[in-house]
Amino acid sequence: MTGREGGYVVPAEPLNAVGGLKKKGGGSRNWILLDSSGQEIVLDVDKYAIMHRVQIHARDLRILDPLLSYPSTILGRERAIVLNLEHIKAIITSEEVLLRDPLDDNVVPIVEDLRRRLKPLTDNQEVNGDVPDGKELPAQHDETGEEDDSPFEFRALEVALEAICSFLSARTIELESAVYPALDMLTSKISSRNLDRVRKLKSQMTRLTARVQKVRDELEQLLDDDDDMADLYLSRKLAGASPVSGSGAASWFLASPTIGSKISKASRASIATMRGDENDVEELEMLLEAYFMQIDGTLNKLTTLREYIDNTEDYINIQLDNHRNQLIQLELFLSAGTVCLSIYSLVAGIFGMNIPYTWNDDHGYMFKWVVILTGIFCAVLFVLIMYYARHKGLVGS
Repeated sequence: MTGREGGYVVPAEPLNAVGGLKKKGGGSRNWILLDSSGQEIVLDVDKYAIMHRVQIHARDLRILDPLLSYPSTILGRERAIVLNLEHIKAIITSEEVLLRDPLDDNVVPIVEDLRRRLKPLTDNQEVNGDVPDGKELPAQHDETGEEDDSPFEFRALEVALEAICSFLSARTIELESAVYPALDMLTSKISSRNLDRVRKLKSQMTRLTARVQKVRDELEQLLDDDDDMADLYLSRKLAGASPVSGSGAASWFLASPTIGSKISKASRASIATMRGDENDVEELEMLLEAYFMQIDGTLNKLTTLREYIDNTEDYINIQLDNHRNQLIQLELFLSAGTVCLSIYSLVAGIFGMNIPYTWNDDHGYMFKWVVILTGIFCAVLFVLIMYYARHKGLVGS
């Protein structure tokens, strides 16, 4: 342990063979800190130390508690951005990022991305334009070799937004690959097993849609309120809180010993921001709009998937209604036949009684006509019933 923060700060351990952070003593680290100079520190501190370090309230830190269920939130505070996006729970300042649960399987790639995107180039790399063997070019340099002049907090925020949008998009693609074959199987054969499988997939889709909707709503809320977006300009607020001399807005760099020692390429965007209007949020608006469109596209995929499920359900209900109608028609045929046979049985029962008739001596001749006439009457009655049912649309043509 180092002496920083009363002995609670531990330098970041190197990565192990599987790409995760190395555990010390079998205990799980709670926070990892990455600053603008590329330094990494693993923090094993309580919430009060975190609140004191980034100067936020307990209610803001409570949003990041994994044991509590809070919706996706991006809050701008005086000196920090509180970020709660699914498994990404972070606090971003103008100089550092604190990320919770760095050993989580879903968080490890984000730590790697932050390490790659926020790590500054050395002087020799800046002059020669090269990077060490086996390393990727940091994110502050794009494909054309130009650097990203965005403030530190925006670059960290972009990493988090990109990670959550990619994560939700990947979950959506996985769900699509499972739902469409299941629906096709259900359409071809309606069975309890296929119905149960589709029911489970529909439940997963409902939960995923709610998660995507929360992230989209939070981005939309930020885009609709310029004041909320202005609260995320931590570098601008830090500059406004520093004394400004006659030399211009860039003098605030000298007022901060940390940033004043790093007047370099990563700082020029902050100077340009402070020279402009305090209400100018175009840079952040463009950043949020890009990921809003991406998360909105993911939501559209889920909406299309839901519509496909609803259409399949409607088709299945139509099939079931058709089968039900066929059963009703069959029941109508059987009922009509039963009525006719009942009449025939009634006549047979009457003539089977031990009642004396005047023509009883000629019973053989009379029995033949009774049977013939009763059968013809029952057949005609059955035809009339079917004709009436077809005329009223009770049976199909």
